[in-house]
Amino acid sequence: MIENKLITAGITLIAGVDEAGRGACAGPLVVAAVILNDPQSKELIDVRDSKELSPSQRETLFDLIIRNSKHHAIIEISSHEIDRIGLHRANLEGMRRAISALGEEPQYVLTDGYEIEGLSSPSLAVWKGDQVAISISAASILAKVHRDRLMQALDKDFPGYGLALHKGYVTRAHQEALKMMGVSAIHRRSYANIAALLNS
Repeated sequence: MIENKLITAGITLIAGVDEAGRGACAGPLVVAAVILNDPQSKELIDVRDSKELSPSQRETLFDLIIRNSKHHAIIEISSHEIDRIGLHRANLEGMRRAISALGEEPQYVLTDGYEIEGLSSPSLAVWKGDQVAISISAASILAKVHRDRLMQALDKDFPGYGLALHKGYVTRAHQEALKMMGVSAIHRRSYANIAALLNS
């Protein structure tokens, strides 16, 4: 765990940052940042990459992480903003906003794969960070659970697309629904599959 080396060096306010929904063609991009009370706590032993967990495990760990965090923040980037500035810029902007929304400036920031410019804290972009840094894993769970809840709510506002099932990702069922019902207000028009439908 990367945090062990930082803690040994006297760095304790470590923020982990990760996102959910980057590959989806509908709904917001969600970015979470978290500073854990104690990254070495045995209470957090089950925290790992959100993709390795079942929905029920993520829900349980979501509450556990909140209880064991000194500060946390969850930011939503709308489909409109993603279309306006581009996915990668939206992702980095979401990370900056999430870090800024923490109740205290971290001494060090760990991000999953992407380097963030313009931070006042030192930072490290970690390849497969959600697998090797518990702070990033915790952030990935917060982002994933929050976004899944959002998509389930949006399914009621935009029925027929199956958002509660596929969470806005490109699936055969989602594509068929798009062909039948057209593009909704929460679909990302800059994505190739959506742009193709709009131009057809």
